[in-house]
Amino acid sequence: MASANSAEPSYLPPTVQGAVKILVTGPFGVGKTTLVGSLSEISPLRTEETMTAAGVGVDDLSGRPEKTTTTVALDFGRITLNSRLALYLFGTPGQQRFWPLWEDLSRGALGAIALVDTRRIDESFDVLGQLEEQGIPFAVAVNLFPDTPRYPEEELRAALDLLPEVPILQCDARNRRAAYDVLIDFVDHLHSTAVLELAR
Repeated sequence: MASANSAEPSYLPPTVQGAVKILVTGPFGVGKTTLVGSLSEISPLRTEETMTAAGVGVDDLSGRPEKTTTTVALDFGRITLNSRLALYLFGTPGQQRFWPLWEDLSRGALGAIALVDTRRIDESFDVLGQLEEQGIPFAVAVNLFPDTPRYPEEELRAALDLLPEVPILQCDARNRRAAYDVLIDFVDHLHSTAVLELAR
């Protein structure tokens, strides 16, 4: 596996025979851009724009005073999972006004990692509903901010109204190892449910 965010061009090994598209999604400010950046072995493509006065009253920045940019189209990264399989990571915008992009971004996606902030759990309902409506297999990944409250899995599953087969994972999106563990657990889940055949 190549090093994350290398400044040198990184090309797929010639042994790679397949690629899989995974969405990284969630509400505004939950850490999607950070997770894609932590995972990507190439310098990630980002479409972040500086937040302006036009977003006042539209984008809720309470508890996020340090946030000055927002994704307006997508984030893109890549990770070579093994010698024959690459994962393409597509981060979606969080605000509903950018949801028309969802249809294009989700086309052909094998699954999605839905980031959740338990400090603002109600903000996740619309995103999870979108995934269920589109029939995209997904896992919930709780992004552990410094002041994130911890809840038992059964309590979190009930609060998010998740089916028993939806995995609930935890990570710090800033930490590459933690982000990678979430990705591997999700890929294993897709493999175990016969959604993904892992090339060897």
